[in-house]
Amino acid sequence: MPIVLAVLEIVAPVFILAGVGFVWVKLGAEYRVQFVTRLAMTLSVPCLIFTALMKTRIDPAALSQLVMAAIIAYGVLTVVAFLLVRGMGLDSRTYLAPVIFGNTGNLGLPLAMFAFGDAGFGYAVVIFAVMAIYSFTFGIWLVTGGAASMKTLKEPMVWATLLGAVFLFNGWQTPDWLTNTLELIGQMAIPLMLITLGVAVARLHPAGFGRAVLVSVLKAAISVAVAVSVGLWFELASVPFAVLVLQISTPVAVTSYLLAEKYEADSESVAGLVVVSTLVSVITIPVTLAFLL
Repeated sequence: MPIVLAVLEIVAPVFILAGVGFVWVKLGAEYRVQFVTRLAMTLSVPCLIFTALMKTRIDPAALSQLVMAAIIAYGVLTVVAFLLVRGMGLDSRTYLAPVIFGNTGNLGLPLAMFAFGDAGFGYAVVIFAVMAIYSFTFGIWLVTGGAASMKTLKEPMVWATLLGAVFLFNGWQTPDWLTNTLELIGQMAIPLMLITLGVAVARLHPAGFGRAVLVSVLKAAISVAVAVSVGLWFELASVPFAVLVLQISTPVAVTSYLLAEKYEADSESVAGLVVVSTLVSVITIPVTLAFLL
């Protein structure tokens, strides 16, 4: 019973905030996803990433180990996802990126914070940073069918991640007045992302429900298996190990749908994956947390 209550205390705020967004839309209230998403992705999330990296107090050796573990985990997951998508005869432009990249921002960051405190949040931001760079470079390359795009160099999250990493490794700090301002802006990110997740799920119209269920379940199982294997291989400590598994195993991100829509992949199928995998995560995330706590 204590473990059940502990898991509920962690996941309840996350799903309640997403539920607020879902109910908001179903009641007919206005919610401009494009504006909120732009605000979050270009301002609040970059500030959150930068300040979190700058203020993270992780042993340099442990930090390097976690970064390498995250890189290897995403690399292995990419190979396995490619084999899965090809083996099922699915379109790579549509399905490969959603299977690889999870919702490490909307769900992973708050879950890590509620489950493992400030230390867990710091580790989660590091993994999110690795994912953000990978997603906005290789991920866009996948969705566009291999077309190169210089737009990735204009993404604030990429530059915030790189700048935060420079400050982290050099032990630099911004002046207190600037740090406080950036932290205040960054505090918007998590509630905004969670509410927007609920809004997006409420508005999406899933396509290929049966296939979406199968792919979502396989994604969850494969992601956990890869993350656990890599974590054990690197002999990560308990908290970074748990955060790695939690982050890698998050469901399909709403950004996968937005990228599919933007670059004219099968966005309806991706919408189905977002909705179904998020619903599946209501079961998989508590189960995963129960084993990690």
